[in-house]
Amino acid sequence: MAKRAKRKRKPTASRSRGFRWKSWLVLMLIALLLATSLYLIYLDRIVQLRFDGRRWAVPAQVYGQAQQLAKGVRLDEPGLRQILDRLGYARVKHPDRPGSYSSYRGRFLIRTRAFAFPQGTRDSDYLELKLADSRIISLKQAASGRAIGDYQLEPPLIGSLHPAHSEDRILVKRGELPKQLVSALIAVEDRNFNSHFGIDPIGIARALWSNLRAGGVVQGGSTLTQQLVKNFFLSKERSLTRKLNEALMALLLEYHYSKDEILEAYANEIYLGQEGGRAIHGFGLASQFYFNRPLNELTLAQNALLVALVKGPSAYNPLRHPKRALKRRNLVLQLMAEQELIKEATAQRVAKVPLGIKQGSKRASGYPAFFDLVRRQLRRDYQEADLNAEGLRIFSTLDPQLQRQAEQALSRQLQRLEQRGVAKPRELQGAVVLVESDSGRVSALVGDRNPRFAGFNRALDAIRPVGSLIKPAVYLSALEQDQRFTLLSACRMRRYGSKGRVARFGRRATTTIKITVRCPSTWRWPNPTTWPRCDWGWR
Repeated sequence: MAKRAKRKRKPTASRSRGFRWKSWLVLMLIALLLATSLYLIYLDRIVQLRFDGRRWAVPAQVYGQAQQLAKGVRLDEPGLRQILDRLGYARVKHPDRPGSYSSYRGRFLIRTRAFAFPQGTRDSDYLELKLADSRIISLKQAASGRAIGDYQLEPPLIGSLHPAHSEDRILVKRGELPKQLVSALIAVEDRNFNSHFGIDPIGIARALWSNLRAGGVVQGGSTLTQQLVKNFFLSKERSLTRKLNEALMALLLEYHYSKDEILEAYANEIYLGQEGGRAIHGFGLASQFYFNRPLNELTLAQNALLVALVKGPSAYNPLRHPKRALKRRNLVLQLMAEQELIKEATAQRVAKVPLGIKQGSKRASGYPAFFDLVRRQLRRDYQEADLNAEGLRIFSTLDPQLQRQAEQALSRQLQRLEQRGVAKPRELQGAVVLVESDSGRVSALVGDRNPRFAGFNRALDAIRPVGSLIKPAVYLSALEQDQRFTLLSACRMRRYGSKGRVARFGRRATTTIKITVRCPSTWRWPNPTTWPRCDWGWR
């Protein structure tokens, strides 16, 4: 019996649907891959443009006059100590590092700091200085004994012009970061920093395990690179999208830039505290803010405290929560010892050291009236954007010693007048301006009875009659015109305008008076006669 021929099966509807589904899946995967690639290109461009451009707006820094040290200069022990304290020098038994000094019975040993003056950079020196009868009687190199003719300490920083967004920082290079600070930071925040590629799966797993064991969040899995991306590129929004962007941008950042470049950016960007409306960013400024010392002069304990603040500047603020900050700092030391970065004995010894906070705020100038004058002149001559972003260094004419003396003199004089019954206690106000007669430089300026008051500046804005201060300008301008005026020239009273005339209190006004009589006396009314007849070359 013949066999039936097999019929060819026609494609079923299910097979057709399966083929179409696979085709759509492939197309969707291709579209997703294309979209992901375009998105990565977009993120990559953001990373490179921002990281290669100007990363931070750095405020302009304003300095006062540097203290001149030379044999014969008037200076007493309290005054010199105040100058050194103002500059953040540490008083120690044996000054073995820059920014330290010792003193005993008029003999000072000073390790100065290097400083970039406008004329050039000056290296650190070791000086021996002796005082007697409120004068410098000897100045020489402490090591060699060689006499020094004159020497300038670094000028005091009197204020900064901050950016509009109220962030402040002192930029530091990678090579300027202390080794102890870098070691502590990596030990606490990202121990695999030198080996991972932006994200650390091992660190994430370790953090998850620690959190599960503790029953809460006790450890994070973000790398230093991810933290930098979060602070530098992204908002504070907490979402899955932001976390994904953080990981992708961390990978891109590691691909384009070296570990040193990333670490340098992190050290300048990290938020470490708040002073009023001003945000403290970077280890450089935090060192000045909490310890009033440059970053390269910090001890192991101080470096550990700065690293402790990374976890939470508010929670571990040493000014508000010293016990909490001390505990966190000692944990940093313990982790360094566990990873054999320091010896266990060293960690235990340093853990007993107090926090040593010596706040050196730069938020507001210690000389607000003078700084107001500087600000007005700078805004007259420079663009606002340059002052707030270019990191200019401005050397002013303020003499801190004369400024202190002017403040004290004004306070004493006002108190003396009030004690005589001229006014009620603390009712009088005043201002002081000290100007160098030969150069016209303003050496000191006080704008209020309270020299730290940053409000109305009486020295610049108060409208007052100048009185006899106008005499030298009028008379010298007149005497320069020797064909018209001499010391014996007589001027007659004339009336200008209709608002009355000036007469000396308690005396009858005469119609004629000679210049030789007018100048040393308090006669004022003939000045309007001489004034309009003078050829003012500067008016």
